[in-house]
Amino acid sequence: MDNLNERFVFRNILPEESDQAARIEKICFPPNEACSETMMKERVATATELFLVAIDTETGKMAGFMNGLSTDEVSLRDEFFTNAGLYDPAGKNVMVLGLDVLPEYRGQGLAREIVSRYLAREKEKGRSKVILTCLESKVLMYEKMGFQNDGISGSVWGGEQWYEMSCTLNALRK
Repeated sequence: MDNLNERFVFRNILPEESDQAARIEKICFPPNEACSETMMKERVATATELFLVAIDTETGKMAGFMNGLSTDEVSLRDEFFTNAGLYDPAGKNVMVLGLDVLPEYRGQGLAREIVSRYLAREKEKGRSKVILTCLESKVLMYEKMGFQNDGISGSVWGGEQWYEMSCTLNALRK
């Protein structure tokens, strides 16, 4: 993984990078699933610290990112994708709204590194769980990254059938 640490800088997103994140989202997700440019800007403005971006040190461009909203809710519902107002800075759980890696950076372990750093960072903040939804084809990938499959999600975002995955970081806080 040292190679990834030399090739990329991992950090919070900057407010002026919301356009770049929205463009990457359109490349990584089909139109029925992708976050709109307006919503991406709202997420960046609302929960900057819940974005983790990978910046290519050679080009200075964003290669990928992960983003979410913290909450005390325990299940990912569709409204998290459309309402950044559900964000609770003190929330004990994080609902992941996207993991995006540009096609030219795939297959190099970048997604795994972003997820690993994201989980470590949120654990350090005292969060209890990180929850995401994924298509059946991605369940094994997320299991390899430490998530457990909690079964079919209540989410029907984009007209798809999703699996809810969770990763326990810290025992529940009282």
